[in-house]
Amino acid sequence: MSFWRANSLSLAFGTAFLIVLAAQAVSGRAEFNEQLAVQGLQQIGLGDYLMSSDFAVDVTENWQSEFLQFFLYIFGTVHLLQRGSPESKPLDNAGVESEREQRMGEHARPESPRWAGTKDWRQALYSRSLGLTMAVFFVFSWFAQSVSGVSAYNDTRLRQLQAPIDWSAYLASADFWNRSLQNWQSELLAVCAMAILSVYLRQRGSPESKPVGSAHSATGVEG
Repeated sequence: MSFWRANSLSLAFGTAFLIVLAAQAVSGRAEFNEQLAVQGLQQIGLGDYLMSSDFAVDVTENWQSEFLQFFLYIFGTVHLLQRGSPESKPLDNAGVESEREQRMGEHARPESPRWAGTKDWRQALYSRSLGLTMAVFFVFSWFAQSVSGVSAYNDTRLRQLQAPIDWSAYLASADFWNRSLQNWQSELLAVCAMAILSVYLRQRGSPESKPVGSAHSATGVEG
């Protein structure tokens, strides 16, 4: 199998991400310049917009919500179950599972990752590395949102002849929490909808769906 075929999922979504990010930059700059025109200010070029706090906060506020979604979903599905959903583990398999089931320690196989066969901190860290990495990405992107957000917020205040505020004050502001919460609620709704709808609906050939002929009550079965 060719490299392109074997990695088509990540390559396709990675390419789509770059295309959409570029489109967001173009449309965001147009909207930003419309606001500047209304205020009688000089418009900016695309390069300047890409370096602006306005663009940075729009990007990072979406990134942090996506990483929060995956962080919560990865850790939540360890113990939480949904009857009939392929997004859930079987109902009798909640929890972290045994080392035999997870192919850890003495049950590791020759092809298993090296740290899976250890018995110290390396195994403990590696066995939670996916969720922890998503948590780190969430924290850093949320922090980046707060830094770029206070800069963009202060730019708006200065154009309105208002005094700027510091970072700590911005963390308590309605602007910061509105930007965060409006993304969080949409991500949580999407996860909930996927978990419930996948009980009754099917997508032939997709691992996110049960096989078309599976019973609605079948849990933890992927197509």
